[in-house]
Amino acid sequence: MSATPAGAADRVSNEKVSIEKSAETPSPKPDGPGGGGASPRARAVRRFRRNRLAVAGAVVLGVVVVLSLLAPLLAGPPNAVDLDAVQESPSAAHWFGTDTSGRDVFARTLHAGRVSLLVGLTAALGAMVVGTLFGAISGLFGGMVDNVIMRIADIVMSFPTVVVILVLAGIVGPSVTVLVVAIGATQWPVAGRVVRGVTLSLRDREYIQAAEASGANRWWLIRKHIVPAALPPVTVTGTLAVAQAIMMETTASFLGLGVQPPQASWGNMLNDAQNLTLIQSMPWLWLPPGIAIAVTVLAVNFVGDGLRDAVTPGGRT
Repeated sequence: MSATPAGAADRVSNEKVSIEKSAETPSPKPDGPGGGGASPRARAVRRFRRNRLAVAGAVVLGVVVVLSLLAPLLAGPPNAVDLDAVQESPSAAHWFGTDTSGRDVFARTLHAGRVSLLVGLTAALGAMVVGTLFGAISGLFGGMVDNVIMRIADIVMSFPTVVVILVLAGIVGPSVTVLVVAIGATQWPVAGRVVRGVTLSLRDREYIQAAEASGANRWWLIRKHIVPAALPPVTVTGTLAVAQAIMMETTASFLGLGVQPPQASWGNMLNDAQNLTLIQSMPWLWLPPGIAIAVTVLAVNFVGDGLRDAVTPGGRT
């Protein structure tokens, strides 16, 4: 039996009302703070801020950097000699005491931080740039190019950094430049392997293959796609490399192969206090630079670990 016109009209009316109600009902929002639609950068920042050790490390590192940059304003010249206060213990006039030449240890510690941080940052940056370039070339070109670059990286990693510093210092003399070149030259394979792994994971992606098929230059692919994708892990690697570079600078300067007196660095300040008598009777000579090294390296490592957890896709949210 056919439906009456009135019944058909009622069904059409009911369907219209149902459609209008469903259109007015808001779609459910993603759960969690910031929503599931948050950008990867926002999620990484949120993960980093939840890591208390990483935040504490960033604060401490910021304080160290600010104190080092403001050293000329906060303390006197690092090599100013006060012959009336030779080997003086900490006092109101000299907060960290004075050394065997009458120089203020507080001023030298702050100024030494400028040198040690400069060496660490410059060497790590150079290593990351070289490593990113070689890693991208190795992963994208593949074949013989990949094998040659990876074997060179293996050879470089087999040489201790101190030995390279010793060789360069013996040829051209010890200096800050020698430290930066030696540390950067021996640390780039770490970043290179990271970038190579990222490149290998991207090389078979459809948009990379489409770009190559359309005639895109490989150097353009590296600049446009590989480097941006590798930037987060390289940043983590570079942060941890800063801590290693500071430790290497300290070791080299302590051995007399790095920063040379009278320029102050944390390493050669420890070298000045290597006498057992001074270690026992004048602890203010080695405690400030020793604590500065430990605090700075620990803070950088905390920041690096926090960044690694933040940019890892499988990290905790």
